[in-house]
Amino acid sequence: MFKKRSLVSKLWLKYKDRNLYKQYKWEQSNYTEQEVLNFFTGSDRLDTQEKIIAVAKEDKQLNIIHSGNAGDIIYALPTIKKIFELTGVPINFYLRLNQPLIMSGYNSHPMGNVRLNQSMAAMLYPILNLQNYLHKCETYQNQKIHIDLDFFRSKIISQTNSNLARWYSYVTGITPELWKSWLNTESDFSYADKIILARSERYCNSTIDYSFLKNYNNVLFVGVKSEYETMKKIVPNLQWIQVKDFLELTRIIAGCKFFIGNQSFPYSIAEGLKVPRILEAYYHISNVIPEGKNAYDFYFQNHFESLVNQLSK
Repeated sequence: MFKKRSLVSKLWLKYKDRNLYKQYKWEQSNYTEQEVLNFFTGSDRLDTQEKIIAVAKEDKQLNIIHSGNAGDIIYALPTIKKIFELTGVPINFYLRLNQPLIMSGYNSHPMGNVRLNQSMAAMLYPILNLQNYLHKCETYQNQKIHIDLDFFRSKIISQTNSNLARWYSYVTGITPELWKSWLNTESDFSYADKIILARSERYCNSTIDYSFLKNYNNVLFVGVKSEYETMKKIVPNLQWIQVKDFLELTRIIAGCKFFIGNQSFPYSIAEGLKVPRILEAYYHISNVIPEGKNAYDFYFQNHFESLVNQLSK
């Protein structure tokens, strides 16, 4: 049976016997994975449709929790929507704030060192509370939780080469209908002739050049100021839209001619709305997969320019 060593004991083993130390690390890795696997296959978790429906009938509601990031929350919605359709009970969606963010080699993130803070949650609540499959969405304050969607962060589920919108299916046993729209909002058709662009500092395909967009006079940028300033250097005639919350952002994207973005939060909105959209695919971490109508993605420059030309007509 595997027995964990103290820090001093591990350092001593590493110094005295490298082979035994490697054996210990291998056993530790297997032990950790087995612990996670045992949890995922435990009888108490709501990990099948049958279990979820049974608890919903008994409790007359379901409380679901998520700690972010914002895009991950949007991609959780199709699974939550399907749970509502299967159970018919009120779904209360709670956001757990200020959980540590592991940067995984990135230089910066809009949230700093947490996944979701109060100001970001406040931006999310208007769009989340508009969805008819959510009874309410608010900050977690020790409410009883039936389904914790953060379990997708275990080591069992790959987060680099699988569709992140399906992570929640693996956790719950519920299969979402990802080809269907899962976001509802009014469209702001004052942007009907505009191309809406978003490009975060992460997940950038280094081979792609956006400068050709200067030939289009109807491109507007959504995102944080630093992202806009970076893109403004590449597309000098680019204009910036500052939104007060994500409901306004959603309405703009819903009403636009088409959307361009990399694997960032605004793209998750476009994907949820199923508007005409172009994704800058990131080959190192390919975990955003466009599904359904009006969906396009690219790896290479000529393909990108061709798609923009086609959708601009």
